[in-house]
Amino acid sequence: MKSITYFKEFAKYTSLNIAAMISVSCYILVDTFFIAFSLGHNGLAALNFAVPVWGFIVGCGMMLGIGGATKYTIAKSRHEHKFANQIFTNTALLILGIAVFFVSCSVFFADFIATSFGASGEVFAMTRDYLYVILLFSPVILLNYTLICFIRNDKAPQLAMAAMVISSFSNIAFDYLFIIVLDMEMFGAALATGLAQTVGLMILTLHFIRKRNGFHLIRCKVKKVIASSIFAIGFPSFVTEVSISVVMITFNLIIFSIAGNIGVAAYGVIANILIVVISIYNGIAGGVQPLISKHYGDRNIALAKLMLRYALVLMAIISVLIYAIVFFGAHQITNIFNSKQNEILQSLAVSGMKIYFTGAIFAGFNIIMAIYFTSIDNPRPAHIISILRGFVVILPLVFLLSHVAGITGVWLVFPITELVVSGIGLWLFSYNRHL
Repeated sequence: MKSITYFKEFAKYTSLNIAAMISVSCYILVDTFFIAFSLGHNGLAALNFAVPVWGFIVGCGMMLGIGGATKYTIAKSRHEHKFANQIFTNTALLILGIAVFFVSCSVFFADFIATSFGASGEVFAMTRDYLYVILLFSPVILLNYTLICFIRNDKAPQLAMAAMVISSFSNIAFDYLFIIVLDMEMFGAALATGLAQTVGLMILTLHFIRKRNGFHLIRCKVKKVIASSIFAIGFPSFVTEVSISVVMITFNLIIFSIAGNIGVAAYGVIANILIVVISIYNGIAGGVQPLISKHYGDRNIALAKLMLRYALVLMAIISVLIYAIVFFGAHQITNIFNSKQNEILQSLAVSGMKIYFTGAIFAGFNIIMAIYFTSIDNPRPAHIISILRGFVVILPLVFLLSHVAGITGVWLVFPITELVVSGIGLWLFSYNRHL
């Protein structure tokens, strides 16, 4: 009977979080659809050049959210209530500092960032407009992602999911209004995303209005030991998000040299579908994280590992379904974003999608293993997994394989990287099996 209870708890948290994370991924996916419909492959290319900045902002929000919320959950399970509030306050102060940096980038460096990421000509102006607005909304985005993690860990996963889902539907409505009705192009797409994030943040404030929050701000300074611990635990989540951005920048530059803006647009289709797939894995990881941390805080390692097993089995089942959908539906999926019916874009995206997503199951394994180690306050193995898959393996590999096999080599980089790192992740788990 106890095992059924634990599974129900797991199903509740993960299902809600998967739904929430999928809805979040729809921010960029919806932008992609409306931009493709309105602006064609140049718009798709511009969005693909700009999306990495979104990844950096979200990565910072998830790093502070996962890192702070994990420490908070462990502290609460051990009845260290004052320390738990210190953790939340330190997290809020760190958000403030990072938000100032991103807003400064919007005001002073939007042009420079767009050029550095490879945008040029007509695509440059579109990219710059998107970057300018999305960076201005960075304080809202950071706070949104951080509060989602804390509120979910504060026994309110339904509210966290509701905020994210309502925010996503708002984004669809705003996109239609600003891009289709008012013809505001890339500026309108970024504005829609920023306002939708604001709606989500307003929903999250209900947790405080109803006075159900187990955490609150207290008078204290940023403590180095708390801040470093938040960064250490949240770093793998940061790398997971940011590595997508770094890889996108690198892939964009290489693909542009091989196939021009149409090649970048084709990769944009694949990259946006990948964002949805990764969001599902992040949903499983984020859903199981508070449960693993709770059981670890109660010093029940067996239950923490049971939650891990549940997560891995669910991930494997979903991965098989994802690849089946991608393999048999690649043509139809690409059609959604290829409003101008460009044959080269269609061919590149369809063939690339079928190769690229063979790595999905290995990516899911790596994400869940990284979150397991951070959830038990042992971030070093998670750092190794995240850095390997985000930078050390994938970046040299893309230069090598693109040189050897052209665009096909680029598509092979993701599955080979994730496969190699999953083998290392399995070894790290075996080595640390006593934890």
